[in-house]
Amino acid sequence: MVLFSFSKKKASKDRHKQVGNAKISPEKSASFLNRLTIWWFNAVCLLGKKKPLEVSDLYSLNKDDLSSTLVPRWNRLWEKAMKGYNAKRQIAEDAKCLQGDSPSPYEIEAPLHESSKTPLLKASENGNKSTSKQISPPSIILRLLILFKWDIILANVVKCVSDLLTFANPLVLKGLITFTQDVRFPIWYGVFLAVIMFVASELSSLLLNQYYYLMYRVGTRIQTCLTAAVYQKTLSLSSVARRDKTVGEIVNLMALDIDRFQTITPQSHQYWSTPMQIALSLFFLWNQIGISVMSGVAIMLLLLPINFLFTMKIRKYQMGLKDERTKMVNEVLNGIKVIKLYAWEVPMEEVITTLRDREIAYIQKGAFLRSLSDMLNSASPFLVALSTFATFIFIDEKNVLTPEIAFVSLTLFNQLRTPMGTVAELVAQTVQVIVSNRRLKQFLVAEELNDYVVKTAAVPKDPRTNLETIFEYEIEVSNASMTWDRNEPQPTLKDINLRATKGDLIAIVGKVGSGKSSFLMSLLGEMEKMSGHVRVDGNIAYVPQQPWMQNQTVRQNITFGADYDEILYLRVLDQCCLHPDMAMLSMGDQTEIGEKGINLSGGQKARISLARAVYQNRDIYLLDDPLSAVDSHVGAQLFENVIGPNGLLKNKTRILVTHELSYLKYTDLIIIMDDGRIVNEGSYAELMKTGAFEQLIEECKNEQELFAQRQIVLEKEEDVYASDDESLSDDTFGDDHVDNLLGTSHMSTVSGIISQRRFSTSRFKRRLSTHRESCSEPLIAHRQLTGVERVQTGRVKLDVYTKYFEAMGYSFSLLFAFGLIASTVAAMARNVWLADWSNDNSMVAEMDKTKPQPVLLRLEVYALIGFAEEFFTFFGMGSLLFGGVAASRNLHAPFLHAIFRAPMRFFDTTPFGRILNRFGKDIETVDMLLPYNIEFFAHCILQVASTLLIIIYSTPIFGVVILPLALFYAIVLRYYIATSRQLKRLESITRSPIYSHLSESINGASTIHAYNLVPKFCRLSEQKVDSHVQCRYLNYVANRWLSVRLEFIGNCVVLFAALFAVLARETTSAGILGLSVSYSLNITFVLNFAVRQISKLETNIVSVERVKEYTETTPEAEWESKPENKPPKNWPSEGRINIIDYSTRYRPGLDLVVKKLNAEINAHEKIGIVGRTGAGKSSVTLALFRMIEPADGKIVIDGVNISNLGLHDLRSNLTIIPQDPVLFSGSLRFNLDPFNRYCDNEIWSALEHANLKEFAYSHPGKLEHEITEGGANISVGQRQLVCLARALLRKSKVLVLDEATAAVDMNTDALIQKTIREQFKDSTVLTIAHRLNTIMDYDRIIVLDGGRVKEFDSPANLMANKESIFYSLVKTANHDVSPKSSPASSTKSISIEP
Repeated sequence: MVLFSFSKKKASKDRHKQVGNAKISPEKSASFLNRLTIWWFNAVCLLGKKKPLEVSDLYSLNKDDLSSTLVPRWNRLWEKAMKGYNAKRQIAEDAKCLQGDSPSPYEIEAPLHESSKTPLLKASENGNKSTSKQISPPSIILRLLILFKWDIILANVVKCVSDLLTFANPLVLKGLITFTQDVRFPIWYGVFLAVIMFVASELSSLLLNQYYYLMYRVGTRIQTCLTAAVYQKTLSLSSVARRDKTVGEIVNLMALDIDRFQTITPQSHQYWSTPMQIALSLFFLWNQIGISVMSGVAIMLLLLPINFLFTMKIRKYQMGLKDERTKMVNEVLNGIKVIKLYAWEVPMEEVITTLRDREIAYIQKGAFLRSLSDMLNSASPFLVALSTFATFIFIDEKNVLTPEIAFVSLTLFNQLRTPMGTVAELVAQTVQVIVSNRRLKQFLVAEELNDYVVKTAAVPKDPRTNLETIFEYEIEVSNASMTWDRNEPQPTLKDINLRATKGDLIAIVGKVGSGKSSFLMSLLGEMEKMSGHVRVDGNIAYVPQQPWMQNQTVRQNITFGADYDEILYLRVLDQCCLHPDMAMLSMGDQTEIGEKGINLSGGQKARISLARAVYQNRDIYLLDDPLSAVDSHVGAQLFENVIGPNGLLKNKTRILVTHELSYLKYTDLIIIMDDGRIVNEGSYAELMKTGAFEQLIEECKNEQELFAQRQIVLEKEEDVYASDDESLSDDTFGDDHVDNLLGTSHMSTVSGIISQRRFSTSRFKRRLSTHRESCSEPLIAHRQLTGVERVQTGRVKLDVYTKYFEAMGYSFSLLFAFGLIASTVAAMARNVWLADWSNDNSMVAEMDKTKPQPVLLRLEVYALIGFAEEFFTFFGMGSLLFGGVAASRNLHAPFLHAIFRAPMRFFDTTPFGRILNRFGKDIETVDMLLPYNIEFFAHCILQVASTLLIIIYSTPIFGVVILPLALFYAIVLRYYIATSRQLKRLESITRSPIYSHLSESINGASTIHAYNLVPKFCRLSEQKVDSHVQCRYLNYVANRWLSVRLEFIGNCVVLFAALFAVLARETTSAGILGLSVSYSLNITFVLNFAVRQISKLETNIVSVERVKEYTETTPEAEWESKPENKPPKNWPSEGRINIIDYSTRYRPGLDLVVKKLNAEINAHEKIGIVGRTGAGKSSVTLALFRMIEPADGKIVIDGVNISNLGLHDLRSNLTIIPQDPVLFSGSLRFNLDPFNRYCDNEIWSALEHANLKEFAYSHPGKLEHEITEGGANISVGQRQLVCLARALLRKSKVLVLDEATAAVDMNTDALIQKTIREQFKDSTVLTIAHRLNTIMDYDRIIVLDGGRVKEFDSPANLMANKESIFYSLVKTANHDVSPKSSPASSTKSISIEP
């Protein structure tokens, strides 16, 4: 058996296969003793001491700890539980129907949820509360117990043996005191007792560490399972459930609630271990002092409910407020650009600060209660000892308090301290876990998407012929009514009918909010079907109205998980007009896209989104207004190259939502929608005949004439896209057979490209090679845009601690230090007094003196010192915790302010997940953990010091071993702290990507569903979790590695204290020996606790460092102007703009985006700004608002150089209607006027002019109507109109429209243009236009190219010059040539070659 303990297991070959090239952990192959002492971890500690650790240096996870092993096991258990739950709900539903509580007609049609994961929530929806009360959701905890039962059973057996061994020490101490008092015992007996004490302590330590190691491992496995469960659930939530659960709440479930499960796992033994330890202590105490112990028990029982009440009160409401604050921060980050453009930082900061103040108020109450609770916990052993000793003395005059009774009892009371001290903490953690468990359960049983779309693959074969059913239509919708929320009285879509055959191009048109986007979502299965039938024959590609970008390279965003096919990929880039963009981007298609596509223009995002869909080569394409965000001429080419009758997708079924009426002529079917209904449908010719198209006739009347003109222009122009197309079609697909394949076969052109690669010629291959050189350079390992999150290395600087104590306030810090030192001195005095008292009694008993001792005086002094000790403890604790609250306030406020003051380039290069992580996890650490880390650390230091002083006071020779033990302690500490610090930092850094990925996935859920990529995204999430758990698990192992070594030092202290006391029994009294050894028995726990608190303090103080890092972000220019530079009161009064030699770049080190720009814009002029993508149009508007600062030159508005103004003085006096309409959760009024500057009449007037009055009146709340996160409960078009209403309220002399009407239909666009012309007739208006018809009646046009002004003249003059860039842009986009025509009647169309 001994030999077996040293033998190593053979590493299994299978494990090498599984891990591949990763660094395989030696843990599994280590011997029994090696694993017990965690010797296999030495290599990591050695490496951590030499250099900062990286993830690649760490051992990979064992197979049993990987997501790929754990998640399927969890899913099987949970799905089985959900089936049972759903069956019960079904029975309850049936019973309800039998009782005559008949559902509505829509509910009869609605199918019950059959998914094994989806609950039947209709009972609660219909108000049947009793049903939902009777049927509780499946238990998460029970499933986790079933999953990890053997690990938990083994760990608890180990813990039980360890606990029993701790009770050997008081019994051995009793023997030692007897040995000292009785000189007849030989010296070897005393040495033997000292060794027994050491062995029992060391064995108990090793087993306890093994227990914690096993349970922390279970904790990481629980994190893996629950994180995967939350992520999977997030991607399958129904529309209603998704609306109820904000991004902030879901991130909190993952960041905090799951973490609480993990935190309580190692503490779960306390539910049985605490009662057992208390019972054994009381049993031994009863043997020692009899019935007197009951008074101590009474005190304990009295303190328990008081502690319980305190802990119940602590953190009562904080979770909800934290959710709200996280949600608001998330919204602010998503809309930071708009907040800066509107100069809304102050009200937004106030909203978050108000939430924070409420949160701080609760933390403050919690801190006070926590101080009381901690005081009672630390006082309980003293109060129990006092009452027990007093009872013992007064119950019988014969009872004498001897050293044996006093110190054995004291040791047993000290052993009571740990379980009793943890009761309150356990109750607090249990309360938190109950709350988290309830939140997780509610989330995991929330309603899921009900897949009502019948896929052809799911249709059974014909039983007579055993052949698959052939359908005439690829899409078939019959009498379908759909809703986003079953509780709404009216469905969103009513009686929808649609039949689409293969290859159809169907257009859906209608005004803003008519249900066009909802129609597409209903085909994706994203809505709730109330009645009817939806069938889809084939797989779907979806292009959302607001393009969804991943934080990956351009290529990864386009291939989207599909295999890379170079020929197809280049063809798609070509046809989606992306080649020029690839040339512009710093690393071609390997350029990393920032979060939410922050470093791309709206047009680029739209084209990448379209390219992604085309590259996937699906059967059916649902296109939600993909052309609105691109310039008109680019839109025309995209329609011609991709969507139209001759485009890449010509043989695919396409459903196109559009506001560009000029494309309608080329569609097979047009559907006109209004108020969720199809009000008219038919071909272009049919609708022209019936008159349903009256509003469209004006826009399309000059079709043929424009077609002819366009042909002439196209022949003259050297168009990059056209020449690309020619080279592709002539060279690559020159063979007649291929032409037939692409043009007339049943395969689409995309399919044709895939199947016909062998026809590519050498010339095409030459082109591929040049493309490879330009944009397919080897993948760069580092992140180009966002960069890797900065990892601090080495020790935490002293500066960070001083910053925390500064934030706390030095007065609080000094009061805390004084309180704790005074309390420690009092504790030492109390115990020395007890030793003296018991020695005195012992001597009286031995000499048989009958002189009565002043017992009452002894007891009074003992009590007085004890109460003074507790007062100082409370005083010190209170000072620290209230200081902690001050620190929380003083760290959060500047951090929040710094984020609002940061320039836009900071947000371009910093992922939001990283900032959210600091507002969530790091601020919670500062709020809830740091004060207690400091408290425990200070306690430990003082306790170690007092123990060593007492032992040296008792046996001075002990000073000899202090030095070698301290040296060993220091060595262990150096290795551990270096390693642990880096592991904790790696853990922190690998956590951010989990939340970023979750947040990104929530925003792109519809796209992920449409492409059937849920499993792939779940795997991606699991990989990120595995990477995080790898760091976390090894951090726990590092803690155990340290504990084993530290407890060995502690047990050596016990050994030497006992040994020296035995050897010096001639000169040492029994009382002093009892005092010395009973103190030394605590040192094992305290030393261990001290280092853990050092490491916890170091790792948690990193949160201050991380918060401080962003607090010290270089701010943008001042918000307020200096007094001498204040603009005049009504500035700008005219709106005259002079741009003089202006150059700018986005960030230092990048190329200039605007170069030597010169323009003079007169007062009240209407200026259109046009140019191809990347010409610098948006950069000019950003420069006007100083979102980017000049590199050279200046901009002067009404005689004031804007570079001299404060940003708020500038931005609040200009108005912009941005390209992306951003709304915030709050009332409609708050979204229009966060400063409360305008009265109701002014707001209603603005809404009326913005065509939103009817919308606002239709809701019961009117101006107080609640807008959900990101404006999710209104359409994109309506959001744009809210932005228009904001502009109307401001009515400044300079208005900028950044393609503000892209997301609205033609009628609404015309209304907006009319409103702007009427309401801003005295203002200077600058419009960046994609729809050129909107600026044909403007005074002058600026044509930009390559960041320079190429043309600046009236539309008439520019159109008269056939060589002008503007003329070619208009021709490409098929606009009417007559300037000064009204936008409503401007003609535009698209021509496609037959």
